[in-house]
Amino acid sequence: MLSSAQLEELRSRLLEEKANLEGHLEENDEYGLQRGHGHESMGELSSYDNHPADDATELYEREKDIALNEHTNNQLDNINRALEAIAHGAYGKCQVCGKDIPFERLEALPDTTYCKEHSPDKVTSHTRPVEEGVLLPPFGKFDKDEEDESVSYDAEDTWQEVASYGTSETPSDFAFTDEKDHYNDDYIESEDPVGYVEDYENFVGVDMYGNNVTIYPNGQHRKYEDELDEEGLMTAFGDLPAFEHDPYVDDDPKDGLQDRHSYEK
Repeated sequence: MLSSAQLEELRSRLLEEKANLEGHLEENDEYGLQRGHGHESMGELSSYDNHPADDATELYEREKDIALNEHTNNQLDNINRALEAIAHGAYGKCQVCGKDIPFERLEALPDTTYCKEHSPDKVTSHTRPVEEGVLLPPFGKFDKDEEDESVSYDAEDTWQEVASYGTSETPSDFAFTDEKDHYNDDYIESEDPVGYVEDYENFVGVDMYGNNVTIYPNGQHRKYEDELDEEGLMTAFGDLPAFEHDPYVDDDPKDGLQDRHSYEK
């Protein structure tokens, strides 16, 4: 049970806090929400001559004002509820279970009418925007790199193509700068090939049935051979088993066509 002195002390604090909050709302026009539109806070009549970034800033400030206004009004509702409980002799008891609320809790939160166990504010929401389920960093479900044998044009490829036209990055912004010694290469994985996956696709060809594997000597072929010779390997995947040293195809009994089953150097 609260003593008369304790009850009067808490009542005075509630009245003082109520007066402060109401005065604050009156002075700032309820966080500027009494104005008809956010433009009025900037002295503008429309968005026509404003930069989109300026409008975005104003939108953010407007959203913040709405949140602050809602929070302040919730505080006022709690204070009025507590004052009403004092007037009816029910203050200091939980409105859910009816048990006495410890004085220490009322000292910290004089506007509460709940005990700790039944406080509606004790649960912290962990609900996240639905977009986060799709757009996880860096490209979410639109990144196909982790899928086996995927060569589809995904979100990462889109970003790389756009970034190739220029970003605010410089070579010093990257951890590995050996291959980013030119400003035209200042984007993520700029060394990735465009239009092909494996280097040998630039100089190896077959006919429409996958037969007649042909090497077309060019600069990329020479570079590819030099890199393999330097590493002492037969292919970029490592040395091939003996039975795969020579190109081979198997006949398809269904349509008489031949199907290629391996990659050759």
